[in-house]
Amino acid sequence: MQNQRNLLLAVVLCGLLILGWDAAMGWLYPQPHKPAAVEQVDVSAGSAAAKPSREGGLTDPLDIAEEKADLATSLAASGREAVDAPLLAGSVNPVGARIDDITLKAHNESIKQDSGPVRLFSPQGTPAQQFAQFGWVGEGVKVPGPQTVWQAEGGPLSPDSPVILRWDNGEGQLFAINLSVDANYMITAEQTVANTAGGPVVVRPFALINRTSKTASASTWILHSGPIGHFGDGVQFGPDYDDLDEDGPDAPEGRASWIGFTDIYWMAALAPEKGSDPQAGFRANGNDTYRADLIYQPVTVAAGQQVSRTTQLFVGAKDNAILNGYEEAGITGFGNAIDWGWFGVIERPILWLLKQLYSLVGNFGVAIMLLTVIIRLLLFPIAQKQFSSMAAMKAIQPKMKAIQERYKDDKQKQQQEIMALYKKEGVNPLAGCLPLLLQIPIFFGLYKVLMLSIEMRHKPFALWIDDLSAPDPAHILNLFGLLPFDVPSLIAIGPLAVLLGVTMWLTFRLNPTAMDPMQQQIFNIMPWVLMFVMAPFAAGLLLYWVTNNVLTLAQQTYLYSRHPQLKAQAEKDKADQEKAKAREKKSKA
Repeated sequence: MQNQRNLLLAVVLCGLLILGWDAAMGWLYPQPHKPAAVEQVDVSAGSAAAKPSREGGLTDPLDIAEEKADLATSLAASGREAVDAPLLAGSVNPVGARIDDITLKAHNESIKQDSGPVRLFSPQGTPAQQFAQFGWVGEGVKVPGPQTVWQAEGGPLSPDSPVILRWDNGEGQLFAINLSVDANYMITAEQTVANTAGGPVVVRPFALINRTSKTASASTWILHSGPIGHFGDGVQFGPDYDDLDEDGPDAPEGRASWIGFTDIYWMAALAPEKGSDPQAGFRANGNDTYRADLIYQPVTVAAGQQVSRTTQLFVGAKDNAILNGYEEAGITGFGNAIDWGWFGVIERPILWLLKQLYSLVGNFGVAIMLLTVIIRLLLFPIAQKQFSSMAAMKAIQPKMKAIQERYKDDKQKQQQEIMALYKKEGVNPLAGCLPLLLQIPIFFGLYKVLMLSIEMRHKPFALWIDDLSAPDPAHILNLFGLLPFDVPSLIAIGPLAVLLGVTMWLTFRLNPTAMDPMQQQIFNIMPWVLMFVMAPFAAGLLLYWVTNNVLTLAQQTYLYSRHPQLKAQAEKDKADQEKAKAREKKSKA
C-alpha cells in the first residue's frame, strides 16, 4: 500500500513537472503570435501587443504591413547613397547623416530561400526603426541637426569606395563625415570639423544608435536581448528595456569600450576612438524606442584648424570568429558579446569542434552525432572505472548487509563501519556519478551553442529536420501536419522526443544497480516525463541526447561483457523483483 501511494505521488509530481515546465517554457521562450492575414485584421481596432520571437523581428501583422509600406516610401527618396559591401546591403540617408537601411546578405529571414535577407536597420518612424546617427553638439556654434541635409560624395559604400557627407554651416565651420566599410560588418565614421572663422569654437562629437523594442528577440535568464556594452573590465548584459522604462537613463560605470543593442543573433554597437573617454549610456525615448549614446568630451577647434573623431559601427550577425577578429584588432571584449555565460570555457571548444566537423561532413546534424561519439570516447575510461566500481560494490553487498544488520540501532556506527569497508576494499561509491556530472556541463554547453551561435541558425539535418536550432517541427498528434490543427505545446511531441524517451528507457533497463520497487517505478516513468520536457528544445540538442543514449546502450553492452557478474546480478535483481511482485499480488488476492 505504501508503495502504491508513493507511486501515485511520483506520477502526480511528474505531471506537475510537465505542466510547470510547459508554463515556464512559455514564459521564458515566448512564441510569436502567428500573423493572420492582414486583410482580416480590423486596423481601426488596433492589435494587442505581440510577443517577441526567439530571433526577433516584427510579429504584429499590422506592424509588418505598415513596415512594408513605409520602406517602399522611405527608401525611394532621392539622395540616398547605396551600401554594397560583401556582407551588407542598404543605403545611407543624407538627411540627418543616418545609416538607417541595412540588410544582411548572408542571412535569410526564415528557412525559405526566397524569404529575403534579414533587415537590421530601418528608417526612423517605421515600425522596425533602428539606425545609427553621427553629429555634434555645441554652444555658440551652429551644428548640423536631425533634419540637416548633407551633401554626399563617392559611393556606393563598399570596401573600395568610401562615402563622404559634407555640410557648411555658413558661419565658418565645415563639417564632414567620412564613411568606410570593411569586408564584414564594420562601418567606420570619421567625423571632422574644420574652423575657417576668426575665433575658436567648442564642439562635442557624438554617435548614437536608436531602435525600437518591437523587433527585439525574446530575452530569457540565459539569453540576453537588449542594451549591451563593455564597461570597465567586462561586458555588461543589461539593463533590460523594461528597466530603462521604469528607472530612467542608465550610465554604466567604467570606460566604454563599446555600447549598443543586442538580440540573440544580431547586434548593433558603437566603439569609440582609442584613447578617448566619452560619456556612454542608455535611455528610453518613449513609444517603445531606446537609444545608446556615445558623446565625446568637448574639443576646442582653433581658427584655421580641424579636429576629427573616429567611431566604429558594428551592425551584423554575432559570428564568433568575426567578433574575435575585431577584438584582436583592438575592440576590447568584443568576442564576449555572445552571452556564453559561466560555461564559455566549454562552449567555445564545442563550437570550434562542431565547425571543424561540419567542414568535414557538410551537415551540422552529422557533426553533432560525431561530436557525441568523440565525447563518449573521451569519457570511456571513466565509464570503465564506473563499471569496475559497480562490480566492486556488488561484491561487497553481503558485507554491507551484515554491517547494516549488526548496527541497525546505531546509524552513526553503521556509517563509520561502511566507510571503513569502502576504504578496505578500495571502493568509491560516488564513482558511478562521475560520468553524469561530466555530462551536465557538456550538455548545457551544447545547448547554449545551439541557441546562441549564428553558425547553427537555419542549419538542416535530414528529412523533416530543417533547422537544428529550432524544436522538432513534426508533431505526432496531428499526423505530422496532415491534420489541419496546431498541437498544444504541452503535447507537441515529435519523433525525436519519442526516440529520446525510448532510448532512455532502454538505458535504464540495462542499469545494473539494484533498486527498491519505488525507485524502479520512478525510473520507469522518468524517460516518458523527459520526453515531454525535452520536446520543445532545439532539435540538435535532442539529436545529441538520442545519439548519446544509443552509444550508452552499446557501451553498457560491451562493459557487461567485461564484467559478467554485473549482468548476472542485474538479471537476478530483476528476477527477485518479479518474484516479490508476484508474492505481493498473491497475498492481496
